[in-house]
Amino acid sequence: MSQEQIIQDTRDWVVKAVIGLNLCPFAKAVHVNDRIRYVVSEATEPEALLKDLARELLALNRTDPEEIDTTLVIHPNVLTDFLDFNDFLDAADGLVEELKLDGILQIADFHPGYQFDGSEPDDIANYSNRSPYPTLHILREDSIERAVESMPDTASIYENNLETLDKLGHEGWRRLGLKG
Repeated sequence: MSQEQIIQDTRDWVVKAVIGLNLCPFAKAVHVNDRIRYVVSEATEPEALLKDLARELLALNRTDPEEIDTTLVIHPNVLTDFLDFNDFLDAADGLVEELKLDGILQIADFHPGYQFDGSEPDDIANYSNRSPYPTLHILREDSIERAVESMPDTASIYENNLETLDKLGHEGWRRLGLKG
């Protein structure tokens, strides 16, 4: 599959699920203003993915937020098993600290097999974090703080997502026509 197709599948997910279902109320502004960078890592080993992630962390840190506010590092050829992906997140967070970007940038995680601890694999709530491909989302802490300040009840996002996904159900998710 081409990088262009992988990026298009991911954009479709952002538009139809993340924004369309309002799973993240802060995503629409960065999407509309074209401040999301989509990067496809060709890594096939976790070590190579860490190098790509380091490059993107440093690049985002150097870039004006008015140009690029957030980066999605999509890695379709490595960590396709959710448990391996989940184990890798400690290394990703460690990399943020090693690069002295803790408190400046953070990583959110999305995966086609995402499963919250204690949930069943087919639990519709897992779909709030299911993406077409394994994806590491690099976020600016300043942007998160501004978004949180603009919304009085950020704690309700999770509950609203559960309610939205429960109403939608598996058939509704399939009708979105998303890859994954």
